[in-house]
Amino acid sequence: MHFSDYQKQSRLTAIYPQMGQNFTYSLIGLVGETGEVAEKIKKLIRDKQGKLDNIYRAEIKKEMGDVLWYFSQLATDLGIDLEDLVKTNLEKIQSRQIRHKIHGSGDNR
Repeated sequence: MHFSDYQKQSRLTAIYPQMGQNFTYSLIGLVGETGEVAEKIKKLIRDKQGKLDNIYRAEIKKEMGDVLWYFSQLATDLGIDLEDLVKTNLEKIQSRQIRHKIHGSGDNR
């Protein structure tokens, strides 16, 4: 599936206040779901000594899917096409690698 297809199809299941205008709602959802992924990893370390099995992997995968859903909604709310976002990001990272600027800090390195 292409990112643009996912973005369109996932939007059909989005129901929240002031859709298309309220990017704060999708941002809060994204942050919350990202926290749930972190919680799963924390519990993997705490309860399973970091040993990942297929059952736990499936649980983390579900949470990561929720992150993707909210990320897609946020992009849509902001008028950002996921295909363009992915392409632009890869170009940025590849440029940093070519210029030996992967390490360090700053958005425009």
